[in-house]
Amino acid sequence: MAREPSVEESADFQSVLDALDDADGRAIIRELDEPRTASELSDVCDIPLSTTYRKLDLLTEADLLEEGTEIRSDGHHTTTYAVAFEEVRIALTESRNLDVEVVKTDQEPEDRLADIWTAVREET
Repeated sequence: MAREPSVEESADFQSVLDALDDADGRAIIRELDEPRTASELSDVCDIPLSTTYRKLDLLTEADLLEEGTEIRSDGHHTTTYAVAFEEVRIALTESRNLDVEVVKTDQEPEDRLADIWTAVREET
């Protein structure tokens, strides 16, 4: 059963705009059709790894990406990144200020657990 999207009202207006105004940041978002590591994103987006890490920090701090952990059988686990929003809304408030809302789709706990077990099975 699908859940209604949740609206993240705590998103910082300027950090969201800065993250979305960055061409490299938008390229990273476009390539995140599945969770990827910083190295994978660096390669596929043709962005230097040091720049990729800075852009990932920018996007994560704006609540546009979420970090995960890829469990590896060799014990060297790595951080993965995934898109954490469905849409970004910018609205004019009654007091004539701009407001930003990051709309996220909540995942059922059973679905999250299934995703974790799938990842573990793939690694073993």
